[in-house]
Amino acid sequence: MKNKIQLITYIDRLGCKSISDLNSLFKNELKGLFGGLHILPFYYPIDGEDAGFDPIDHNLIDPRLGDWNDLKELSEEVDIMADLIVNHVSAKSVQFQDYLQKGEKSAYASLFLGYNTVFPNGASEADLLSIYRPRPSLPFTMFKLNDGSVKLIWTTFTSNQIDIDVNNEIGIKYLERILDTFQKGGVKMIRLDAAGYAIKKQGTSCFMINETYEFIDQLTEKAKAKGIEVLVEIHSYYKTQIEIAKRVDYVYDFALPVLVLDTLFNKNASSLKKWLEVSPRNAITVLDTHDGIGIVDVGAEGENPGLIEGAILSKIVDQMHINSKGNSLKATGGAASNLDLYQVNCTYFDALGRDKNAYLIARAIQFFVPGIPQIYYVGLFAGENDMELLDKTNVGRDINRHYFTKNEINEHLKRPLINDLKELMLLRNNHNAFNGDFNLIETSENMLNIKWINNNHSAELFIDLIAMKMQTKFSS
Repeated sequence: MKNKIQLITYIDRLGCKSISDLNSLFKNELKGLFGGLHILPFYYPIDGEDAGFDPIDHNLIDPRLGDWNDLKELSEEVDIMADLIVNHVSAKSVQFQDYLQKGEKSAYASLFLGYNTVFPNGASEADLLSIYRPRPSLPFTMFKLNDGSVKLIWTTFTSNQIDIDVNNEIGIKYLERILDTFQKGGVKMIRLDAAGYAIKKQGTSCFMINETYEFIDQLTEKAKAKGIEVLVEIHSYYKTQIEIAKRVDYVYDFALPVLVLDTLFNKNASSLKKWLEVSPRNAITVLDTHDGIGIVDVGAEGENPGLIEGAILSKIVDQMHINSKGNSLKATGGAASNLDLYQVNCTYFDALGRDKNAYLIARAIQFFVPGIPQIYYVGLFAGENDMELLDKTNVGRDINRHYFTKNEINEHLKRPLINDLKELMLLRNNHNAFNGDFNLIETSENMLNIKWINNNHSAELFIDLIAMKMQTKFSS
């Protein structure tokens, strides 16, 4: 992966109707701004119940967007990352529909993870309570088969996302076939979506257990053999994230978004500095994503303290809701479907109260901390909460999944804030200092000073949090 800023986007929400349109956008309006492109699910269909994360056919690009030849052509313009959805398939998939019709006689019967697969002798109350849940319900759904029998199937996320048995031979071959398709289509990197939930074992949390690491190791080895790098997506306690980073190519720095909010809201960089002393260097840094703003990544785990004290963290969440004028409350928790227990659904610009100066400072921090920065397409334009889309779908995360038109993109690119952001992006992409050594300069808690040095090249960021003023210096 190039040490340059990455873009993460849906094709059809960035003013594009096809992969070819996206290629044109990268050759023109977005030229030079990004070293890589993470295209969020473009498989058939892109408009399922979870915006493409419930693929009916993971090996088929939605025909409305184009085909694998179009993606191969785009990969010649920019490095492509794609999602390998390892945990589940759509309930509408050919495989699962065949299973519903034929039951155990289906060729795909062993592809799906049944309750009995993990609990052959039944589960105790303790077994069920120990399962780590990102959502407020048990991870099972009852399905009625054609012969009238009823089966309890693992559905970690929604009843339309059917968990697969990644240890079964059919499950293994299913994932290997997708890797083959990616290689032929020019994909250079994959994000293992929901990998932490892929292995289920009785008596465990069924989340990031030892066997999960083994599964990730095996899949990573297969991907690397095809020239594909691997990014693992895990929301977890910060010390767990540090351990995960030691065993994979790349992890997300999901702690950073809230730590930056803490720094700016409370005029205090102490917690951020503590994190930067230990944070994984093989990280993809983010402020916003297609999901929400993660809370669990900075919080405590049981009696183990987090990166931010609980009372302070609660006030940060409250401030996000205040800054968004309460709109984020309408998209978070029980207020909307697609519940996330560990995230606040809100654009980052709205979380900062649409403060342009604060937003630019936040992006500067992201660009200067260790890791490869990734910008979400809504964040690229300092986008605002889409209440109209939220009202239409009642899916909480849609508040930050706006459908931009080409005209909107052109208008946003003319804004002074976005021009300032683009200038910072080009410096981050092209200055040799960022290929050198990271230095966190000791300062008071209301100051932040970061410096990169690479021989005679240097890049320095200085922020006065009381005055909310930022200064950057570049030399070569």
